Amino acid sequence: MTSPDLTQNRENFCYRHPDRQSFVLCQRCMRTICPECQTQAPVGVICPECMKAERKARTPAQRRAQRRWGGSIAADGRPLVTYAIIAVTAAVSLLQMVPVIGGYIQRALIFAPAFLYPDLSGAPFEPWRMLTAMLLHGGFIHLGLNMLALWMLGRSLEPMLGRWRFLSLYLISGFGGSVAVACLAPNTLTVGASGGVFGLMAALLIIGRHIGANVTGILVVLGINFAFGLFVGGISWQAHLGGALVGAAVAYIFTRTRQRQQRTAQIWLLVALVVVLIGITAFVPPALIAAGVFG
Repeated sequence: MTSPDLTQNRENFCYRHPDRQSFVLCQRCMRTICPECQTQAPVGVICPECMKAERKARTPAQRRAQRRWGGSIAADGRPLVTYAIIAVTAAVSLLQMVPVIGGYIQRALIFAPAFLYPDLSGAPFEPWRMLTAMLLHGGFIHLGLNMLALWMLGRSLEPMLGRWRFLSLYLISGFGGSVAVACLAPNTLTVGASGGVFGLMAALLIIGRHIGANVTGILVVLGINFAFGLFVGGISWQAHLGGALVGAAVAYIFTRTRQRQQRTAQIWLLVALVVVLIGITAFVPPALIAAGVFG
């Protein structure tokens, strides 16, 4: 039975369709909207007027990206996955710096190629370290610079690609960085999200070029950061190289499969790329070690 107070209160009716009762509010303006007027947002729904205002607020580059990427830009454009990655990474890295407990965390998550080849190294087989090392950092400066870069890149890429594609790009790039370390520096220990960050930079370069944006700035930044790793000790330029190459490959797949009807092909191409990386990891470093390339 419906209470008279509910039926007489005009706030319980859609502001665009006064004859339609509803109890759903627009997350922007908080007006009541019926199902016909609701546009799904990452959190709740928004009304047509707020949606129109949000579209007008987008830059020309964002509008071009939305047209070319099949409308995958989130309604509110908030890079929630970026924030989540930063929060988790910062939490683990800060715990890593705590005396005693930090040592246990680092030993459990750090990546060394030895953990991939127990027959050669005698170490346990723990391949997940290829990703968990992205949660560790070599100090406050290392953590701060990587998280700042992630925040800046994520604000542009995540709303453009969508959350799941952005997360896939970041993780596969980080995995690619570890693959490069295994192939080029199998005797080293590595930590840091740099592989994933360089993958994002390379992806922004590829996607920006694809939509006709000026990519000179990101190209210069990518080049400077990579060169810096070559001449400064203690930096894994191998992870930077691997992350950048794999990030570029993932971005190329995205640019060629951006239509909705190509989603299945996109997923399978990403799976194929991961399988190739696993194959390289399984066979290339042991062959190089057996050949005496690394002593």
